[in-house]
Amino acid sequence: MSRPEFTCKVAVRVLPEQTDAAKDQHAYAYTVTITNTGDTAAQLVARQWWITDHHSQVQEVRGLGVVGHQPLLNPGESFEYSSWAQIATPMGSMRGRYFCITHDAHWFEAEIPEFALADPAALH
Repeated sequence: MSRPEFTCKVAVRVLPEQTDAAKDQHAYAYTVTITNTGDTAAQLVARQWWITDHHSQVQEVRGLGVVGHQPLLNPGESFEYSSWAQIATPMGSMRGRYFCITHDAHWFEAEIPEFALADPAALH
């Protein structure tokens, strides 16, 4: 029996050109690397994110694919993309999941563990 699995890694950076602290707008770019660590080909079909600011305000984002793509990954292959999020506080977090399907039509989810959205200048 096949074992479908996608593993996700995330890198975050501040977007100073999109940040205006006086207007409670703090922007972060994130780059996600999705790797097929399973033993069968599978396709990322949709996403769901929860973006939380330091006041516990949550934005939920759902949609098809990622940045206009629904990548089909063979075992060992990776797909990388960048996007961004904006929150009302200098610190927050994101977590999410991808909805995926194997080449033989078995659905599975790939979790994106929670990661911090934080401006290093605000941490000092």
